[in-house]
Amino acid sequence: MYSDQQTAAYEEIIVDQTPMIDVRSPVEFKAGSVPSAVNIALLDDDERHQVGVTYRNKGKEEAFRVANNLVDESKQHMLSEIWCAYLQRYPDAVVYCARGGMRSETAARWIYQQSGTQVSRIEGGYKAMRTYMLSRLEPATISSKPVLLGGRTGSGKTRLLNSLANSIDLEALANHRGSTFGRFTTPQPGQADFENRLSAALIKHCSGDHSHLLLEDEGRHVGSRYLPKELSEFFLSGDLVVLEIDFEERVENIYQEYVIEAQNRRGDLTGKADPTQRMWHWFEEMNRSLSRIAKRLGASRYEEVRALLESGCYHQKANGDPKAHKHWIRLLLRHYYDPMYDYQLKKRGKTPVLSGRENIILQYLRSLNNR
Repeated sequence: MYSDQQTAAYEEIIVDQTPMIDVRSPVEFKAGSVPSAVNIALLDDDERHQVGVTYRNKGKEEAFRVANNLVDESKQHMLSEIWCAYLQRYPDAVVYCARGGMRSETAARWIYQQSGTQVSRIEGGYKAMRTYMLSRLEPATISSKPVLLGGRTGSGKTRLLNSLANSIDLEALANHRGSTFGRFTTPQPGQADFENRLSAALIKHCSGDHSHLLLEDEGRHVGSRYLPKELSEFFLSGDLVVLEIDFEERVENIYQEYVIEAQNRRGDLTGKADPTQRMWHWFEEMNRSLSRIAKRLGASRYEEVRALLESGCYHQKANGDPKAHKHWIRLLLRHYYDPMYDYQLKKRGKTPVLSGRENIILQYLRSLNNR
């Protein structure tokens, strides 16, 4: 016999990365969802709109009747099979809708009718989960002491942080690298999804009982996404350590990430197997990125960098060697990124507690959890 089972173990669900079936409409899912959820909607966007209008104008009972008419037997069978197939793959999955009401209850009941499987629903639905996750963005809920890792562009800060278990990669959560050329070819998440991702990362971090939280030294904004003001201030209150590496090492790091790897990613997305075609697609994207800082570079410097970028592409096309791109990378580092970094560090007036090479910084950061 079917019995309605609900769970409010929000923290456990997030820490365990419990698979979730979000039965809300696609437009609701796009506006914000819980990390690790997959959208298998009971009603599509138009159907949800019809039910919503009916509910507002004629009440709950009439809206329920309209919903039943929209979901016929064939659609019920199709959705039940899809939900059950997901549960076969992820037996511990849970179901949620907007407020833990009719849609998730309908899905749970149909799943039972199809397979005899009792699936739990999230009590209060997405609204309750969202409220809980927002509460975990409050600094008072974080017991770890923040530590910021700074360094010039191309220092390898992200790679170093990702090697440590007590770090959170804000750029990865926002799907954006910190430099002008850091826009990924896939879009950034919406603000709600960014906040949900960050909250989930903090919840998992806190469950690990770490004494320190390691973060890259960022401003409040990561691309077009932003941190809550109080949380950003809390992060920035942490000690600053600065990673120092040689100039040419930084050039090589940027060359590998924003030339070699970026061109390969461009090929994966466009389906272009020919290296030259991939390169020119990449060149167009880099040109757009460069134009965004044209005013700050100044007209003369902008044209110089742009000419070196284009020259690098023609050299790569003719010789198959992309190393000529290192010329414009050096120019940007010397005349744009390094002066900007020096200015921002001076403006903040924050003295690093430690500066040094990677082995020194890594040893120090690893020692923090022993304190």
